[in-house]
Amino acid sequence: MNPPVVVHFNPVAFQLGPLQVHWYGLMYLASFLLVAVLGEYRRRHGRLPVSRDALGDLFFYGMMGVIVGGRVWYMLFYYAGGIGWIWHDPLALFKVWDGGMSFHGGLLGVVLAGWWWSRRHRLHPFDTIDFVAPLVPLGLGLGRLGNFINGELWGKPGDVPWAMIFPGSREEDLALASGHPDLMQRLEQFNGLPRHPSQLYELALEGVVMFTVLWLVSLKPRPRYLISGLFALMYGCFRFAVEFVRVPDAQLGYLAWGWVTMGQLQSIPLIAVGLVLVAMSRRAPVLPLAAA
Repeated sequence: MNPPVVVHFNPVAFQLGPLQVHWYGLMYLASFLLVAVLGEYRRRHGRLPVSRDALGDLFFYGMMGVIVGGRVWYMLFYYAGGIGWIWHDPLALFKVWDGGMSFHGGLLGVVLAGWWWSRRHRLHPFDTIDFVAPLVPLGLGLGRLGNFINGELWGKPGDVPWAMIFPGSREEDLALASGHPDLMQRLEQFNGLPRHPSQLYELALEGVVMFTVLWLVSLKPRPRYLISGLFALMYGCFRFAVEFVRVPDAQLGYLAWGWVTMGQLQSIPLIAVGLVLVAMSRRAPVLPLAAA
């Protein structure tokens, strides 16, 4: 086996005086810019009957939904201290520098923001969600790239040719190798356990594959609910599958049977919702193209 690649990037992209600009933050910025550009492209091609200013409002509310929803959901379901922070340390919600965002919460935040915006503009909420859904994988993919650069959310040890060393997993590597001669030999040989780059798996599936499929399907007007349903179904299945080779959050571990993770548990409702929406689309109307 060739020496595995060591994932060791500087998480700081550049520094402006005392201000450090992190790659992960740049991924968020790039995501919002790409969504805005491609969203305007879709609007100009008649995919949503609103003005440019109205679309800008939608993206602003959606951005707020991602940040607020993602943070609140993380604090409710992933925070190491449980939900006791609500009573003992409510300001922990705002300590974003400590990390902690959840996709499922961000998705819920976007849906709620889109629902509220749609009511103001007298549009069916799922026409709005169908419009936004093909753009979301851009943010998902770039977010996973940010995780990879940060050397976080790594996968389980594996012997695949593309397995990589994540220096941040050193403590976990030592614990796993203790009492396992084969793992200890690999640890000593490579100064770390080669692991699945699960961030790159998610980048490929949740980012590249989902964007490609949803963009191609949405090139022509489709029945209401179809694009949203495909998004929920694909993300739920992809996330559920990748969790088998991704190390669960240390503060949670496995929730049942030694393999069920919080990510899998929260993806099951998405799969169910996706199936229901795809079924509903069979009898749903098609939103006509708006005048350019």
